[in-house]
Amino acid sequence: MSHTGQLVFRRATEAGEFDQIHGLNYETFVEEIPQHEPNHERRLIDRFHAENTYFVCRDQDQVVGMLAVRASRPFSLDDKLDNLDPLLPPHRSVCELRLLAVRKAWRNTRVFHGLMAAASRWGLEAGHDLAVISGTLRQQRLYEHLGFTPFGPVVGSATAPYQPMYLTLAAFRTHVQGALNGALRPPPGRKINLLPGPVDIAPEVHEALAALTISHRSAEFLDLHRRTRAALARLVRARDCAIVLGSGTLANDMVAAQLALLPGRGLVLANGEFGERLIDHATRMRLPFESLVLPWGEAFDPAAIRRRLDETRDCSWVWAVHAETSTGMLNDTAMLGQLCRERGLRLSLDCISAIGATPVDLTGVHLASGVSGKGLGGFTGLGLVFHNDELPPPRPDLPRYLDLRSYAAHDGVPYSTSSNLINALYAAVTRFDPATRFRQLGEVSAWLRAELGRIGLPPLVSGPQAFPAVLTIPLPAGRSSRQLGERLLDEGFLLSFESGYLLAHNWIQVCLMREASPELLEPLVAALVRPD
Repeated sequence: MSHTGQLVFRRATEAGEFDQIHGLNYETFVEEIPQHEPNHERRLIDRFHAENTYFVCRDQDQVVGMLAVRASRPFSLDDKLDNLDPLLPPHRSVCELRLLAVRKAWRNTRVFHGLMAAASRWGLEAGHDLAVISGTLRQQRLYEHLGFTPFGPVVGSATAPYQPMYLTLAAFRTHVQGALNGALRPPPGRKINLLPGPVDIAPEVHEALAALTISHRSAEFLDLHRRTRAALARLVRARDCAIVLGSGTLANDMVAAQLALLPGRGLVLANGEFGERLIDHATRMRLPFESLVLPWGEAFDPAAIRRRLDETRDCSWVWAVHAETSTGMLNDTAMLGQLCRERGLRLSLDCISAIGATPVDLTGVHLASGVSGKGLGGFTGLGLVFHNDELPPPRPDLPRYLDLRSYAAHDGVPYSTSSNLINALYAAVTRFDPATRFRQLGEVSAWLRAELGRIGLPPLVSGPQAFPAVLTIPLPAGRSSRQLGERLLDEGFLLSFESGYLLAHNWIQVCLMREASPELLEPLVAALVRPD
């Protein structure tokens, strides 16, 4: 198999990975280094297999390198040396590195360093301060360059000689950590997309976008449009959805235009940049409303909202952001829904970042905005407006494009639209598995939050109100978000730092809008530790 350059380092967990480990073990320690007898299966299962923790390097689906770590005594070195412990320096806890193997075609790449990085991180987190290894003599200079110290006599056989070596925690920090952090950079030319949008697009969604363009008046397109709207509505439990050519800003303008048709005044809630933008939407639409503005990242208090509602004469609607992207705050929409039901108010939500990134239930919600990109994984360019209630007739001065009722009256397609974007959105929504997506995102987000806390960069919002897909990271005084963001960009990490509000607060932002894993994000953690 040829190199793709997209190497992934991870702890082995899948059956297919273990099968390839046994095959690589055979190729290396039977065929290349004659340490074991051949067999017809061409598989070699290590005698300590059940106790080993394996780390692998994968190039797509192929395991191209492996390394095993084991902390249970006796070690394999205990069998080779009569009295191992007196030969070791003082230590608290020791582990053994074994079965280091890299396929020949990948030996002059970063595979060795990446495997050492993954195994070393595991060893440090497990509390080990010393590692021992039987290093092949032909690679002794490489091991010594990384801080390993030879000790004791050569072991093994004449055809498979090994030099016992150890690596102390101090040597690791002095000689190895910088090199391993460098190995945990994305390969040249590869970018790791951690933006809120545009996001990485799945191949089948790309293919759907490239399909033959068809007329927006054709029966084929109208059928596709209906199926897309139905799939979107099912995803968030809404009655229907209007799809418009434009961004989330247009979707929120359409929500504001519908709120202008309701009697009475409204209350707009804000605890971040996008809540304050809702206030701007309402102001530009000349809506009669009051606002409740909290410090960014502060959760809404039901008692404070009740007091503000009591102060708002003839209040008939409330408008808020579901997932506040600026701070990484997940606002309590269930609480807002309950307050609105108690008082007979209509609740509208900005769900632009929430849909596809966290469970969204629009049951009982009057209007909600969304987009085709971000968590849904479609291409940017389509705004979504979900609605549940009967739509009132528009005012004569309402701009045609903002008239939500006209979309419902024309089977969702009153004006020209792009069949390619609709086709891509349908492909993105129908491939979306909510249960799997939200579980995996929660696990990865929790892992990354713990890692950021470990290195002294905890996200702004934590706990149950933390939005799993957005981690906003305040930087300590003396560290520039622009400078750090530009360095990370040069190193292959696409993340948010250039927005005005992020620069003003000295924040950077990591977004997990698409598939991610600890293995993909480990290079980012290593990059954040490096000095600017």
